[in-house]
Amino acid sequence: YAETMPRPRAFDERQVLERAREQFWATGYAGTRMDDIAQATGLGKGSLYGAFGDKGKLFHRVFGDWCTAVVEVAEGRLAGGPDADALARLSGYVHLMAENTASDTERRGCLLAKGAAELAQHDPTVAGRSAETMTALLTLLRTEISAAQRHGDIDSAADPERLAALLLTVVRGIEAVGKAGLDPETLRNIADTALAVLP
Repeated sequence: YAETMPRPRAFDERQVLERAREQFWATGYAGTRMDDIAQATGLGKGSLYGAFGDKGKLFHRVFGDWCTAVVEVAEGRLAGGPDADALARLSGYVHLMAENTASDTERRGCLLAKGAAELAQHDPTVAGRSAETMTALLTLLRTEISAAQRHGDIDSAADPERLAALLLTVVRGIEAVGKAGLDPETLRNIADTALAVLP
């Protein structure tokens, strides 16, 4: 009897979420229909609803995963290590963000920025996750700035919270102006200048 029972369709959840993310990334939340995601993933709409819920719930899952990845990249570049290397870690992170934007030739931008711009005003889940992500990035930057201050690379009289907010704005701003069409060289110059103005 077991052989004749219908088996649930097996699929790779990670791959489905990646394809859903690509679709949302390409066409935005409002411009994406569940039909589009079904086509992109090869799953029927029933399977999608069953596994992930409606379009809003699926986007929240994709958006949350992306936000987690954004923080993990920053942690990989910034978290820990000796104070003597803190300024180098900050520099590496800011330059990495500029390079990532410079290499985004399709100008898709960051899903965090796109999702927040489109939905944060009306969607408390997206608004909350965006704010949580920015706060986490701010904390990582502030911790590194404080480490660089302890080592004497950044003026100890400067407010690490304000400098962290400035660097976060520069990093997120590079993404925005890159998407708007500024050339890679200008993006790299912005990163260099931001680091040069640290006291």
